[in-house]
Amino acid sequence: MSILAAIRREEKKVEKQLAKLQSDLNGLQSAAKALGKSANRDLVSAKKHLLSAAARAKMSKAAKKRWATIRAKAKKAIA
Repeated sequence: MSILAAIRREEKKVEKQLAKLQSDLNGLQSAAKALGKSANRDLVSAKKHLLSAAARAKMSKAAKKRWATIRAKAKKAIA
């Protein structure tokens, strides 16, 4: 009998989640309808921001410098 009760509890839990999702979906649909045609556009993936080789090198150099100071402080703490 406890298995049946557990299944019913799980069923009610899933039904609650479904009701919440349906409510959220209705809210999103009404917001899209309020926006009109602007909501009907297809999603376009954002262009990837590319860095130049010089910028990557500059960032790498700065990161190496930061890690060098951290390693130096760690050596001083051990010694």
